[in-house]
Amino acid sequence: MINQILLTNCNLYIVSSPSGPRREDGVTCAGRSSQNLSPRLHDGVHSDLKQKTYNRKNQNNMTIKVRFAPSPTGFLHVGNIRAAIINYLYAKKTGGQFFLRLDDTDLERVRDEYREMILTDMNWLNLHYDLLFKQSDHLAKYEEAKNKLIESGRLYECFETAEDLNFQRKAQVASGISPIYNRAALNLNPEQKESLRAQGLKPHYRFLLEDKITSWDDKIKGKITYEGRHFSDPVLVRDNGVPTYTFCSVVDDVDYEITDIIRGEDHITNTAIQIQIFEALGAKSPSFSHLALVKASDGKISKREGGFDVKSLHNDGYEPMAIVNLLAQIGTSDQLKIHKDFDELVRDFDFSKFSKSATNYDISELMTINQKLLQSLDFMAVSKRLKEIEISEEISEKFWNSLKLNISFLHELKEWIAICNHEFRFENKESDKEFLREAASLLPQDTTDENCWNLWLNEIKKKTDRKGKDLFMPIRLALSGKEHGPELKFLVNLIEREEILKRLQN
Repeated sequence: MINQILLTNCNLYIVSSPSGPRREDGVTCAGRSSQNLSPRLHDGVHSDLKQKTYNRKNQNNMTIKVRFAPSPTGFLHVGNIRAAIINYLYAKKTGGQFFLRLDDTDLERVRDEYREMILTDMNWLNLHYDLLFKQSDHLAKYEEAKNKLIESGRLYECFETAEDLNFQRKAQVASGISPIYNRAALNLNPEQKESLRAQGLKPHYRFLLEDKITSWDDKIKGKITYEGRHFSDPVLVRDNGVPTYTFCSVVDDVDYEITDIIRGEDHITNTAIQIQIFEALGAKSPSFSHLALVKASDGKISKREGGFDVKSLHNDGYEPMAIVNLLAQIGTSDQLKIHKDFDELVRDFDFSKFSKSATNYDISELMTINQKLLQSLDFMAVSKRLKEIEISEEISEKFWNSLKLNISFLHELKEWIAICNHEFRFENKESDKEFLREAASLLPQDTTDENCWNLWLNEIKKKTDRKGKDLFMPIRLALSGKEHGPELKFLVNLIEREEILKRLQN
């Protein structure tokens, strides 16, 4: 963990060592973990890293390329899908390309259902990518890059076990020393290495960080600077031969000519390390933008804890553009606006609007946006979606305009269709039944008249001393069974007259 961060004149000086690199979905990756992976040869874009360097085009001619890189080890949650949305908006704003990369080398935790759900969620949110690729197809490419770093002296063999490293850390802490790997493996000669292999130990490979200042101009955070001496040399290849996320990500970014990396601020230490890996591979680093983290108003956001995953929001009935509207705008200086599509979001996109401080995600705010978005939908747009929510009956434009102010989710139309179009009975209180029977006798003949409720109400007031809630609520309950819903002036127009009489006289 980062123990201390010093902020001076907008420069960020990181002065401690990380606990381990983090994947782009926010999951910490241990330096040494055992994972069994059956290699599959890369069958997509391939590069000769010994020859290839990253030649970015002139700024005026450069094609912006960004990527969203989830790991299919869980469902997408609002924290990482926010990064996808912002990458997408930036690509569209600049006329660039948006790639989807599946970081799927962790076969112990990767599941087909998660992989398929990522694609489903992206499609549902209309985050259409220009290219899809998987890290599990690129193992030959990672091996090539590994050999290049070994040849240049930047990747070295280590034989410490997890127990050895744990003992070393405890000893360092007890001595008041920062728990940074001591590079003892650099002193091993060939005979010692061979002896360790004979004992059954397999090497893992660490990247030799240079003791120098590394800095970059972050498009959100500003100037960020760190010193290499404060970090442990990261493990890039595990003792089972599987490359780590930190390594694979850089190799892919070089190979696919990614120009901009936009991700959460929990990756700042990753970036500091990865810039040196880019340089060691003869590549120019992309531009970086680190988003302030999104926090839940009542707890942390995690794809493993549930409650914030995109799949659940979809199943609950939220509109995809409600999610996009919220996640594209929270944490910015903009007043929250409701957009029906991406056009205005793309037009208004600017990194200068993003806050450097963490922002809260509130599900009640999302529901409010969902309500307002539904209210803005016209009848034609809604009528085309009835089958989508399993409604077989057609509705009128008058029905939609009467109901849209009183629903939070589109699927709630089903209940109101049943209330208005089918037989329904509510058992009112005994003390209200005589009043309802009298009200039934006063019901106008033409209940489709837009002035029907006012005419009826005037007649009722002449016959009763009831006022306010004592007058309205028994009628509302008799007609709908609900204390809240469309105004009674709309409700009486939506229900057949004979059915209204039966409900009042029940």
